[in-house]
Amino acid sequence: MRESGRLLASVFGELDDYIEAGVTTLEINDFVEGYIVDVLNARPASKGQYGYQFVLNSSINEVVCHGVPNSAKRLKNGDIINIDITLEKNGYIADSSKMYGIGTVPPLAKKLVDVTYEAMWKGINSVKHGSTLGDIGFAIEQHAKKHGYSVVREYCGHGIGQEMHEDPQILHFGNAGSGLVLQEGMTFTIEPMINQGTYKTKLKKDGWTVVTRDKKLSAQWEHTVLVTASGVDVLTLRPEETR
Repeated sequence: MRESGRLLASVFGELDDYIEAGVTTLEINDFVEGYIVDVLNARPASKGQYGYQFVLNSSINEVVCHGVPNSAKRLKNGDIINIDITLEKNGYIADSSKMYGIGTVPPLAKKLVDVTYEAMWKGINSVKHGSTLGDIGFAIEQHAKKHGYSVVREYCGHGIGQEMHEDPQILHFGNAGSGLVLQEGMTFTIEPMINQGTYKTKLKKDGWTVVTRDKKLSAQWEHTVLVTASGVDVLTLRPEETR
């Protein structure tokens, strides 16, 4: 899991210099696939999962999650986009996502992106041997609410290891002290989706793309984490990030 996480973090490092206005989401998909397969000698775990034909999700502006790469969808100045990638190496899977701002991003959009990142870390920093799943959701929801945002309820984090989606489900809202007690050795994702407006969502006709019901912006960040004896390790931590 550590190796898969390290490799996945490196994918985002390559992507940082590639994403810009004018590039299509399908071009991003193909760039990432080439890097994972040809450079890292790893497998993009999302491709073929549940019949999905791409290696990542590209969720722009009001898209909450599961945006499908498209040759006609070019990034433009002011967009915010979440790129969600999975990678399998030696039978173990890591999952992570990152927000990108294209060109000059409006202040309200940037604030949403920043607060969502902070909320993810509030959740991560609540993780330790003996804490609960409810502690994670509570920490995230309280931070989002403090800034007037809502937390998506229909989609959540998940256990991960030899399969992409394992038990338990990791809700991004909840009550402190409730739910499953965390134990050393557990690996799972924390990936809050936070909306400017209502938490309610709608599934588009393609059967994948999830958008906000009110068309307002949504943001998401994600890491794969490991519960340790002393706290938590972030297996997909990127070089520019500090705890």
